[in-house]
Amino acid sequence: SHRPHRDLPTTSANKREVLIQWDGTARSKFHHIWLRDHCRCPECFHSATMQRLINTFEIPQDLEPMFTRPTREGLEVVWPASTGPHVSTYPWTWLWKNSYYPATSQELAEKILWGSKIANDPPSVPYDEVTSNEHGVHKWLSKIDKFGFCFVPGIPATPEATEDLANRIGFIRETHYGKFWDFTANMACGDTAYSNLALPAHTDNTYFTDPSGIQLFHLLEHTGGGGGATLLVDGFYAASLLQDLYPEAYRLLSTVPMSSHAAGESTILYRASRSPLEHDAVGNLRAVRWNNADRSVLREVSHADIPRLYEAMRAWEKLITSSDSEYWVQLTPRTALAIDNHRVLHGRSAFIGKRRMCGAYIGVDEFRSRLAVLREQFGSSDDETLTGARERGVWSHDF
Repeated sequence: SHRPHRDLPTTSANKREVLIQWDGTARSKFHHIWLRDHCRCPECFHSATMQRLINTFEIPQDLEPMFTRPTREGLEVVWPASTGPHVSTYPWTWLWKNSYYPATSQELAEKILWGSKIANDPPSVPYDEVTSNEHGVHKWLSKIDKFGFCFVPGIPATPEATEDLANRIGFIRETHYGKFWDFTANMACGDTAYSNLALPAHTDNTYFTDPSGIQLFHLLEHTGGGGGATLLVDGFYAASLLQDLYPEAYRLLSTVPMSSHAAGESTILYRASRSPLEHDAVGNLRAVRWNNADRSVLREVSHADIPRLYEAMRAWEKLITSSDSEYWVQLTPRTALAIDNHRVLHGRSAFIGKRRMCGAYIGVDEFRSRLAVLREQFGSSDDETLTGARERGVWSHDF
């Protein structure tokens, strides 16, 4: 993509907008009302709270600047005002990053898609590194963001150490399962997770409008039996295959809402309806939401789509259960596992014996906030170079 030219861009204005010519080929347009609304001088934007002060709705819809000019600091615009001319200066890099005509492609965080061969080199950050400093936490969360999961070997086999590890991401999300879980196969909650049955690949909380973002597991003990291997499947990898091999199935699973429920206890009845593949405003896959066991009645579907939808679900199931997609791992005490519940499906094989598991949910917004702050400190890479580290200011590219 084009970057602002090292020479100053040229600018011009008409009655409705300002035109910026970045170089010989690249240009952007910004409406006057948009520019005035986004002035971030101390009078218009609070530099401590990072909140807008200007009353957007007092800006005249037909506002025109008195004049505009390019400066080293950025685009300078002088606006008419009852108290005298108001000067706004917009940094060039900020304007470039926020161009909406044409729209600047937003840089997405790198996602590494994986299948069963991830078993050869799964993402991992040692417990001592995660707990020694913030850079270790940054490395851990970056790997979760990139791969959708990450192991933390070397953790003490205690619920206290596991709860502390969860809190290093953000505060634990309390649900009907409790806050921090420490459970065995005693059916203490009305869910097959609390049994010794096999669980097919699924994401958690499909019955919430806002499924939990990160799930942290730690097997504390497994005695007197065997089985209970953990299954991980990259939902983004499976979705990319579905889009290539079965585009109509991908379209249906991206657009048709499916209801899910949690109703195994008399004190709860959670319900939510979303499509299994969720996308952002520009079409990038944002989340996978899939648990066939918790799927409710299919009734928000047209008559014509019912057979096609079953075909689509069958194609999806074929991909997430293929040997190419399934990563099986036997968890052991002293190794924690964090999973992005909006991307990676998990399951387990049936088991016998006493199996004690602990863990917690962390909200997706807490995870993203924590990672965003760490990226301000250390940059977008998880290496030691601090590439891209930046100090937060009123012209932050993040808001």
